[in-house]
Amino acid sequence: GTGLGLISDTEAMARAGEHSSADDLIAVLSEMMAEMGRSIPADQGSILDASLDRDLGFDSLSRMELVHRAEQVFGVTLADDVIGRAETPAELLRAIGGAAGTHSIAMAKEAPRRPPEAGGIAPKSADTLGAVLAWHAEAHPGRIHIRLLSDQGDAIEITYGDLWNDARDFAAGLIHYRLQPGEPVILMLPTHQDYFRAFFGVLLAGGIPVPVYPPGRAQQLEEHVRRHGAIASNARAAIMITVPEAVPFARLLMARTDSLRAVVTPQDLQGAEMPAHLPNPAASDTAFIQYTSGSTGDPKGVVLSHANLLANIRAMGEHLKVTPEDVFVSWLPLYHDMGLIGAWLGSLTYAVPLVLMAPLSFLARPHRWLWAISNYRGTISGGPNFAYEACLSRIRDADLEGCDLSTWRVAFCGAEPISVPTLENFIARFAGQGFAPGAMMPVYGLAENSVGLTFPPLGRGPVIDRIDRQRLARTGEAERSGADGDSGLALPSCGYPLGGHQVRIVDDQGRELPDRRQGRIQFQGPSSSIGYLRNAEATAALFDGDWLNSGDLGYTVDGEIYITGRTKDLIIRGGRNIHPAEIEAALSELDGLRPGGIAVFGSPDPASGTERLIVMAETRQRGEAAGAALEREINGRTTDIAGTPPDRVLLVAPRTVPKTSSGKIRRGAARRLFETGRIDAGPASLRWQIFKIAVSGYASIARRGARRLGGKAFAVYVGAAIVILAPLAWLGVALLPGEGWRWSLVRGTLSILFSIARIKVTTDGLENIRGAGPIILTCNHSSYLDGALLAYAMGEPLHFVAKAELSKNPITRNFLARLGSHFVERFDVGKSLADAGAIQRLVQSGRPIVFFPEGTLSRMAGLLPFQTGAFQAAVENQAAIVPVVIRGSRHVLRDGAFIPRPGRIMVRMLTPLVSEPAPGDDPSATWGRAIALRDQCRASILQHCGEPDLRRENVLLDLAGERSDAPPGD
Repeated sequence: GTGLGLISDTEAMARAGEHSSADDLIAVLSEMMAEMGRSIPADQGSILDASLDRDLGFDSLSRMELVHRAEQVFGVTLADDVIGRAETPAELLRAIGGAAGTHSIAMAKEAPRRPPEAGGIAPKSADTLGAVLAWHAEAHPGRIHIRLLSDQGDAIEITYGDLWNDARDFAAGLIHYRLQPGEPVILMLPTHQDYFRAFFGVLLAGGIPVPVYPPGRAQQLEEHVRRHGAIASNARAAIMITVPEAVPFARLLMARTDSLRAVVTPQDLQGAEMPAHLPNPAASDTAFIQYTSGSTGDPKGVVLSHANLLANIRAMGEHLKVTPEDVFVSWLPLYHDMGLIGAWLGSLTYAVPLVLMAPLSFLARPHRWLWAISNYRGTISGGPNFAYEACLSRIRDADLEGCDLSTWRVAFCGAEPISVPTLENFIARFAGQGFAPGAMMPVYGLAENSVGLTFPPLGRGPVIDRIDRQRLARTGEAERSGADGDSGLALPSCGYPLGGHQVRIVDDQGRELPDRRQGRIQFQGPSSSIGYLRNAEATAALFDGDWLNSGDLGYTVDGEIYITGRTKDLIIRGGRNIHPAEIEAALSELDGLRPGGIAVFGSPDPASGTERLIVMAETRQRGEAAGAALEREINGRTTDIAGTPPDRVLLVAPRTVPKTSSGKIRRGAARRLFETGRIDAGPASLRWQIFKIAVSGYASIARRGARRLGGKAFAVYVGAAIVILAPLAWLGVALLPGEGWRWSLVRGTLSILFSIARIKVTTDGLENIRGAGPIILTCNHSSYLDGALLAYAMGEPLHFVAKAELSKNPITRNFLARLGSHFVERFDVGKSLADAGAIQRLVQSGRPIVFFPEGTLSRMAGLLPFQTGAFQAAVENQAAIVPVVIRGSRHVLRDGAFIPRPGRIMVRMLTPLVSEPAPGDDPSATWGRAIALRDQCRASILQHCGEPDLRRENVLLDLAGERSDAPPGD
């Protein structure tokens, strides 16, 4: 009797403990669901067996938070895969029971490693990804390329030689499976050694890798394979490489995808006989296809060549001053452009050791990311905004005791909307671990430009622009405002275009907009894609002449870009792209929802630092039970389509979802209703809605029409003035006998034209050149107006040193020659030496001489490298160099435009610079002094011109179209 009583008591205690644990977990779930705005089942006992995603609406980010809170409540450390493996709260509860007694610990310190083998940056002659790997494997095969971290902090080391040999083995295996050059291969693999082998194996076999994201848990295998079937069909993939668990499901695709003839695992590709020769692709060949969405429907595959990728990697590397001494730490997925190109292929090219962990490892324990940076002395790392927010919300101070972030010099943040509070709070929170404010770098990029497009100056830190939110929404003007809250909007600068790339802001008619005017962001450059694979309609929408549409909205300030939103309705949730139209179409099939009355949109979530996925659906059903059932169906259907449940489901009355007059869903208006909390107010009366629509519509049409008409009329007015005044000025210069009279005529004509065109020119610093003796004016060159501006601002005759090409046109030759200009040859060394003697005589005449030492101008904002002719002349003739800065002329008349626009221009004369020989110097050794004077002058102009530094050889060659070793004639 005693024994039976003891067993009964033990069972009772165990059951009591189980009930206590279940109640605690249900409390955590209920708290989170209330925060997420979700209805909690009336029968809380059933919540344990509910599906976390389909029934309760927990996506990967909310699962991460759920596991984190459960660990805190129960005092345990769960395995990383619990986030993806647990399908129900009951399974999570069993995992908690299995981990009882364990506690969270900080990441272990780095184990001793062997000394690294010296490495070098791949030369530009390596013009394909395969050639880059081959160069490294030949130059330093034993240098560690990747350290692949496990969840326990152990590292698998992969050298360049290892990767080269393994990739060749995989290439032989693919050729054994009859892969032909140019055929795409689907890679559905996790972050593992096999991913790197397979990617380069496909390249070395002549194929085209197509990375797609792997399943997060076994229950998702069939769903993922079905979703990627659309990609396989669009790419016409020949082979899929995936994990063994996915093979049975992946083979189902072969019946529906005509091109797919084999589904293989990495193990299947090993041990084949090596062919005598491997294909040798050209730089212009496709390197891989980056699909911007993993959803069904109409997948868009961005086609990127080897030249595109390496141009982008090298532009980013030059901007960040990357060397083999850097260390890149990343958890970013390898199917995403930021992780694949920015982290892996960028590290590969620059021989930077890459410390890599699986994405789930970061999601489960964000502090592992920071510890990896500390342990491996990481210098470059980053991620989307939500990653920094996860560090703020999920990491305790105790988790980072002894962590050192002082080596982290580049912390890029991009790929989704960037939250200013997240940036500021991260900087403040981790300053105690040595994180430098200047390391934080908000960036902007997109798959259509490989990955990176604009970067801020290195080491500057975030620059925040606070503007009037209401004015931006009403007029498109980004005016400064000190207000916060609803009326204030804080945006970070994403910097300047990378070297060789250009960005512009245009209105709906394609006209370029001035600073602080919101418009569509367009771009061009060597990293730009040629379009989408087998999607002519999407490709046509991507291009606007020579420019590509980013699909984003923004504005510029002194050449720096600020992102304000998207013209497309794409939702970015935790780094994943979600298309609303597909979800709306699927939900319209559900009983109880009104077809055509469903809006799916994204809304920023300040708490998580990413976008929330919101579903607003009209229904006539009433009652809590009916609403909960509908919500579960919406969760399940949305998860099927997007791979993630919605963050909020809003069941609203009929006629609540805003639509256009033609019945199209107005997602932006629905988002504003949600964010302003006006959904419950219900729709206004029909008459009032019609009245408001009519008034606002007619007013908007009238405003747009007036602006267009006014702009065209003004352009005609200014053009007519130029047509009338320019020939008269040319004739006067040709006929007037005195040079002083000619200059007076030119200045008078310019004064009239500037007044007509509403161009206000102000001059500063003329006192710096009065009585300075022989002077040479060296000016930045951003517009064809620059010469006229100097003639107008100086008030005295000048000698312009112009390129010889202008002398070949009789109109420009006669006009400039009559004003005392001298033409110099830039490319014929013999002629340029003779020109140097003529310039010496001009200097001795006493009249100021004007040089544009950049030698040319480009449409893109930025100061090009200076040529040396002006400075050599100054040193040889003991003349003073006067740096002259012109600001605003690029906006008023940009290269390629013909009619100037209204604006303000500043012409500023800086302090004269004089180069005198030091005691004991050889007076004939003028070259070194000329170089020093050139660099000093350029630095002074760069400091005041408000434009970025484009002093790179590739920029000079690609944009200026000139030789970098042009003779001194400028």
